[in-house]
Amino acid sequence: MNPLRPKLSRRFRLQYEEAQTRWVLLYPEGMVQLNDSAAEILKRCDGERTVAEIVSELEAAFSVHDLTPQVESLLEEGGRRGWID
Repeated sequence: MNPLRPKLSRRFRLQYEEAQTRWVLLYPEGMVQLNDSAAEILKRCDGERTVAEIVSELEAAFSVHDLTPQVESLLEEGGRRGWID
């Protein structure tokens, strides 16, 4: 995982599932249902944005502050689970 510019792994596809009424990560063996916060973070993991840019975008979009710990925690978990390259 590039800790500076996280990118969703090519093995996973992020998409909205109408049947689940939520965002999911699809992969050959199955599906991971995401909560809204996780989906918003992962949508921005394109290998171009830095973690700071992701945090800044989310804070601006949702009028909240101090999201760095939440974003870093999800990215660490995503790295452990292979979601993030």
